[in-house]
Parts: sequence; structure tokens; C-alpha cells
Amino acid sequence: MAQVLRQLPQVNDPNILVGTNTADDAAVYKVNDSLAIVQSVDYFTPVVDDPYTFGLITAANSLSDLYAMGAQPLFALNIVGFPSKKLSMDVLAEILKGGAAKAAEAGISVIGGHTIDDPEPKYGMVVTAVINPAQVVTNAGAKAGDRLVLTKPLGLGIITTAMKKGLVSPEVIAEAIEVMSTLNKAAAEAMVKVGVNACTDITGFGFLGHLHEMAKASHLGAKISLADVPVIPETWNLMNNKQGVVPGGSQRNLEFLREDLIINPGITEVDLTVLSDAQTSGGLLISVTEEKLPNLLQELKEAGVQTIALVGTMVEDDLFKLEICK
Repeated sequence: MAQVLRQLPQVNDPNILVGTNTADDAAVYKVNDSLAIVQSVDYFTPVVDDPYTFGLITAANSLSDLYAMGAQPLFALNIVGFPSKKLSMDVLAEILKGGAAKAAEAGISVIGGHTIDDPEPKYGMVVTAVINPAQVVTNAGAKAGDRLVLTKPLGLGIITTAMKKGLVSPEVIAEAIEVMSTLNKAAAEAMVKVGVNACTDITGFGFLGHLHEMAKASHLGAKISLADVPVIPETWNLMNNKQGVVPGGSQRNLEFLREDLIINPGITEVDLTVLSDAQTSGGLLISVTEEKLPNLLQELKEAGVQTIALVGTMVEDDLFKLEICK
């Protein structure tokens, strides 16, 4: 995609606070000194069989980009591709009901959208939010010495691929669905309250991919402790049993990043694959000063965030390398 974007004309509007230059989570456009509009769009094919649950997950994922910016969502529009000649329209109704329910949980309404006939079901949302221009949280503000906090476990791409092959138990499926359908709202409100330097959400580029975007945008590197990175336990079993459950996107993520990694002894190819796993509706990766770290951890805990993991540190590095330690 970067190769495509490089061919497009440069946009020179002084009111664009966040555009495509830093591969951030959402676009931010300044309206006036106290108001900016934040907008993002996301959609994908089903990751679960149940249409209502698919709607829940997709809406949570679509909202995540806005939460990563510290913004307040206002409303959403649906984007749908649906094989109307192959599937009952009741299936589509259930997908949209799931999306509406998750939007309602976030405190917003779905007030329109667009649908096309498509051979494969696809669903997503355009979400619009607002923020004070001085309070935008980007992926470009990390500072050397910042600590990195992750708010959901990894492994969702591998587990959902295994689900399609019938290789995981109902308990593991339920755990993955719970993670994917959980809003990042509470985590976002906690980080905004504390005041952090940078944030991104972990989705299709995987943990390492989104961390590298943050490092590059902030002109830094990062050092990660594998032992501290939360992973849904069944992920390791699936990988170690070599059951062919690695999504193509996860493999591409790792190959794209390989030259930007410093791999310490003891780190295996399985480890790197899990860290590169393409996530659906993953958590927030927050960069916060050492001084504010205790307050952030406390606020996240009080907000009821289930996963709160201190996974690494931002470091000085002109080449934006990611060092992976045991």
C-alpha cells in the first residue's frame, strides 16, 4: 500500500493535523482552535460464523482507531458487501444488529451507510469523532525512555484461522470472541485522563508492524520483552503443533519487517510469527513516560481493562529498529 500512496499527489492543507504521512490510525482535520474532526473507515470479511457476533467484532474494530487517537466518537455509517443471491437477508440483518448493539455500547448511533452486492460478505463502518486539536494522541509522539503498555493479548489471527479449520475448543473460541468484541473505550479514557505521548491500536499489521510504525513516526526504536507480551495461551499450542494456522497476512507482516528487527538469542521463528500476527480488534499500544506509568496502570485497572501489560521501552535509534528480547 505504501508503494501506491507514494504515487498520489501530496496534500498541502494546513488544517490536516494527521494524514497519511505517519501511517496513523485515523485522519484528523482541524475545524477551529477548539474542534477537530477525527474519521476512520474499516471493514473485512467474517472472522466468525455467527453473523451477530461478526457485527459486534467489526464495530468494535472500527471504533478502535478513534479510541487510539483519544477522540470521542459521534456516529457511524455502515459499509456492506453482501451476496444477496446466496445468503438470506436475515443474515445481513443479524450482522447489522450486532454492529448497532456495539455502537450503542460505545454511546453512538449508526445513522446510514452503503451496501453493494458482493460474492463474499464484508462489513465495516466509517466512524466520525471529535477532539480538541491540542489533545490529539498520535503514533508520532513517543519519546525515548517511554514505557510501552499493551491492553489486549495477541494471537487472534492465528486462533481465528484455526477456528475455520475446526482446531480449537468452544472455550478458546469464546475467549477470542470476548477479546475481539471488547471496546477499547475504557483503555482510551484512562490514557486520556493520564496524558500519554503516543498510541496506536494493534490490528492487521500485527504488534510488531504497528510498533514499527510508531517507532518510525517518532524517529525512535523500541526494545520488547517477549516474556511480557500477553498472548492467548492456545496460540502457542497451535503454532508448536505446526497445524498450518498462520494467516497469510501475518506471514507477510513478518517478512516486511524482518530487516528492521534485532533478534536476540533464544527468539524463535514461532515467537516472531506470533508477534507479527495480524489481529482483528486488538488492544491499544500506549507510549507513556516513566513518571506517568504508575498512574496509567492504576487508571487502566480502575477502568476494568482486563489485560494491562508492560511490554517494552522506546529507545534512541536512527534506524528505527525493534529489538526482541526473551
